[in-house]
Amino acid sequence: MPTINFSFRDLQELIGKRLTIDELKDLLSYCKAEFEDYDTASDEVKADFGDTNLPYLWSVEGVARLLKGVLNLDRGIPPIRFSKNGYKIIVDKSTKKVRPYIAAFVAKSYNINESFLKQLIQLQEKLCENYGRKRKKVSIGLYSYKRVKFPVHYKAVPPDSIKFTPLEGTKELNLSQILEQHPKGIEYAKILKGFDKYPILIDSAGEVLSFPPIINSNFSGKVEIGDEELFFEVTGDDQDAILLATNIFAQALYERSFELFSVDIRYSDKRITTPSLFKDKLKITTEDVTNLLGLDLKDTEIKALLEKARYDYNKGSVQVPPYRKDILHKVDVIEDIGIMYDYNKIEELPLKSYTIGETLPITNFIDKIRELIVGFGYQELLNPMLSNKELLYKKMNTQDFGTVEISKYLSETYSVVRTWLLPILLEFLSKNKHVEYPQKIFEQGLVTCRKEDKIIDYERLAVISAHSEADFTEIKKVLDALTRSLGITYTIEETEHSSFIPGRVGRVIIKNRKVAYIGELCPKVIGNFGIEVPVVGLELNLTELYEATKTD
Repeated sequence: MPTINFSFRDLQELIGKRLTIDELKDLLSYCKAEFEDYDTASDEVKADFGDTNLPYLWSVEGVARLLKGVLNLDRGIPPIRFSKNGYKIIVDKSTKKVRPYIAAFVAKSYNINESFLKQLIQLQEKLCENYGRKRKKVSIGLYSYKRVKFPVHYKAVPPDSIKFTPLEGTKELNLSQILEQHPKGIEYAKILKGFDKYPILIDSAGEVLSFPPIINSNFSGKVEIGDEELFFEVTGDDQDAILLATNIFAQALYERSFELFSVDIRYSDKRITTPSLFKDKLKITTEDVTNLLGLDLKDTEIKALLEKARYDYNKGSVQVPPYRKDILHKVDVIEDIGIMYDYNKIEELPLKSYTIGETLPITNFIDKIRELIVGFGYQELLNPMLSNKELLYKKMNTQDFGTVEISKYLSETYSVVRTWLLPILLEFLSKNKHVEYPQKIFEQGLVTCRKEDKIIDYERLAVISAHSEADFTEIKKVLDALTRSLGITYTIEETEHSSFIPGRVGRVIIKNRKVAYIGELCPKVIGNFGIEVPVVGLELNLTELYEATKTD
């Protein structure tokens, strides 16, 4: 949850209305934010923002813009204008592999004071660290315009080919040295790991502006109180993301009375001009609003509420502000209608039915098993349902047996839905090798498997014991105690499974249902996780087991 600080006086001046702190506390709810503190001595407000999809609100300008709509002091999409002055950034094709996209603009004619400089730096940091995924997706550079000579060149170069003095540094370093010695280089070096060339921004006078996404130059990349002209640039691996960051910053500076100038970005195969304002539109109907919110609103009322939220609206057509990219569906727009209407004003409806809540029988069955395993001396874990194929199959020395993959995943680490639990437990062991053995752990949870054209969810239980004397007999005792407590019998048939040692793995059969694998993990699997002691494990299909217990 991003937390921002801003001057209460500054906020009121941007809004154009005097407020009390109590009024501000109520108004912040429209921003999906919570008031945390107000320091009367410094006039500083601290607020927590619960929605990480609204980065335009992470500065006092964005908050003021929305609240002006809420207070009916302004309506609809706010204006923004750019002039042209021939500014260019020439992008070399060498950047395609390492950090392919860039956007920029120039802002002039505003005297930067201490309060505003703090807001600039705060918005830059929040966008880069939160929305920008710690600078991987988005990193922003701010410069004193008077030290920049256009056109600017963006290219990738060998790490030892260029030297410059990094921000707050005292000596020149090459790019490799910056990654090894500078605090920011050490912190963000992983972004450039594996690349033989690094991105660099250099002006026509040969001055290095920055080494994105790591650090600016100490010469041009330092904005100071009293500066009146800025050069803004943003680089990253997601073009929509960097264009959004550009639009957010441009809107904030325009509302500070800066005069904005666009920059032509010249790639080897295309040209774009930035800022590039999104023109996203979607359709909603009064029926959509009624079905979702239960409110019988007229079209004129919907228009008024959406304009309060700083959209434009005309007869069912919604124009999204160019500084927002969180609107994916008409439901998102209708949510903002509800917020502007005020959910507290929606009248309650009488109950039309009466039911008694209770847990599902299978849930009670599973909870009993979890309690039994805890009683056997095992510690329960809770891990994400998302995983990756390398962990589920490659490290486990087995083949994909039906995986549901995420089409547009945010991280390769969480790119598929898990199909079994034992790999998850082994990953946990690999991260806790410093902890004393024996380590006895288990997890119960949902897994998802693809079988031909069907997607099937199963409740599973995985149990692992790791120590120098772990063997098949130990894990079989767990199965014995569990089945005896449930009043059921089982058999084990010989089987093969490439994750286990041949001859020390079995298939558990209960009432003609194959419900589990049990055995000793093979040395290759254990080695893949960097574990140095024997590991035995059991993975039980609780869905199948529950069905088996219901049959005679």
